Amino acid sequence: MKILVIGAGNMGLTYAEGMSKSKLLKKRNIMVLDTSEEKLEELRENPQFDAFDDLQKCAPEADIIFIAVKPYHAESVFLKLNSLVKPGQILISIMAGVTMETIKNLTGLTKIVRAMPNLPAQIGKGLTSFVASEDVTRIELLTIESLLDTTGKSVLVSDENFIDASTGISGSGPAYVFYFMQSMMEAALKMGFTPKVSKVLVAQTFTGAIELFNQNELSPNSWMDKVASKGGTTRAALDSMENNNVGELIKEAAFAAFERAVELGKEKVHV
Repeated sequence: MKILVIGAGNMGLTYAEGMSKSKLLKKRNIMVLDTSEEKLEELRENPQFDAFDDLQKCAPEADIIFIAVKPYHAESVFLKLNSLVKPGQILISIMAGVTMETIKNLTGLTKIVRAMPNLPAQIGKGLTSFVASEDVTRIELLTIESLLDTTGKSVLVSDENFIDASTGISGSGPAYVFYFMQSMMEAALKMGFTPKVSKVLVAQTFTGAIELFNQNELSPNSWMDKVASKGGTTRAALDSMENNNVGELIKEAAFAAFERAVELGKEKVHV
């Protein structure tokens, strides 16, 4: 099995490097294409990859093609692929807002997977939701899932609409966490802690809370009840958040990302 990754940006390289560790692939079975000469030089120094700057030299050889370019480059790449691909090849897109119908119409391929990763994939802690067209077989789905899992965990969803929805939760979600962390760090600084201590206080608090949540079946509400006692400090903080409608604002933010993903899918893909 040979894999082609088109686009050696952060996410493209993240998947290329993750898949290079997969037992499904032999050494140098990953081809990476990019147009930046600086990036190509970097790729050529990596013994795991074969670097290319011309689709004609690599696209016909690939069994699976990962598309990891910006959405506004989609049409240009797809039209170039159209004359180079052959039936049976699988195309996996990690571009936000570019629908499977658009990919099928522009490339002519029918085995299409649309995936939505998130930033923690860069350290092997990512979450990728994905959906596949009907022509992708069950065995191929297992292979795809195994490849996506090299950057963390993956979730197969039943409908393409869930890809847009997952954009609002897991795709954009790390930014919400960082937003909350930034606010807590600023509060710590205002209380007199140094920047270094503020970072440790906030980072370890998040890490510990997440580990507790992952290792038990309790809901977030149940954990809040365990931490907060009537008339105590935690209850004062939670009451402040409730009074300021923080919970509803977070939900609105997630839906704003979801709705924007839907809008992107409706806009015409352009060069």
